[in-house]
Amino acid sequence: MRLIALETATEACSAALWIDGDLRWLLEREAARRHGELVLQQVQRLLAEAGLQPAELDAVAVGRGPGAFTGVRLGLGVAQGLAFATGIPVVPVSTLAALGQQGADRGASEILAVLDARMKEVYWSLLCPGPDGLVAAAAEHLAAPEDVRVNWGAGLRLALGSGLGAHRGLAPRLGLEAPEVDAAALPCAREVAILGAAAYARGEAVPPEQAQPVYLRDRVAEPARSPAMPARGKGG
Repeated sequence: MRLIALETATEACSAALWIDGDLRWLLEREAARRHGELVLQQVQRLLAEAGLQPAELDAVAVGRGPGAFTGVRLGLGVAQGLAFATGIPVVPVSTLAALGQQGADRGASEILAVLDARMKEVYWSLLCPGPDGLVAAAAEHLAAPEDVRVNWGAGLRLALGSGLGAHRGLAPRLGLEAPEVDAAALPCAREVAILGAAAYARGEAVPPEQAQPVYLRDRVAEPARSPAMPARGKGG
């Protein structure tokens, strides 16, 4: 099975190539406003190094959010364009699950994925490894940091993501010690590929026109309103 994966929902930009379990990827962490240029270059480089043409792929996986509005939209647009051009399906993957997969790879049994959503809010979800991959123990949320609630179990726990760096008081409030926190972690196409390959095997790929973004905010492109009428604005 051959799958290309894209992740552009944060300030990082990455692409990964999965070929029958063999995984290679490219990541640019400081990629703000360069996603469109970089992700296409990354895809071309990975395919060239593997000696593959786009038409030889079976699917394209993409981080479908939540995340920055522009980044999520761009990643899905590139994935859909590649899928339409080659006749392959799209596998949408949760950005928070991709982040959580990093915690699962480190052996954590409970993983809190937290991304900075700007506007004094975070995107977050609690995930646990299961026999068929990650399971969401808490649904994806958009919330103020003080509204994040986690009931930890007895296993190894790990919190990851930019929301922990943007809101330094969140981890201590949740009872987390420094070794249990990685505020520098960002979603990467490596994990999108891992989750995407598993989802493809379960039959969860969709036609490109059915691949939809997840913003969590009801409104993502309206100008800010006055304090008396708080709005839900852009996702980053």
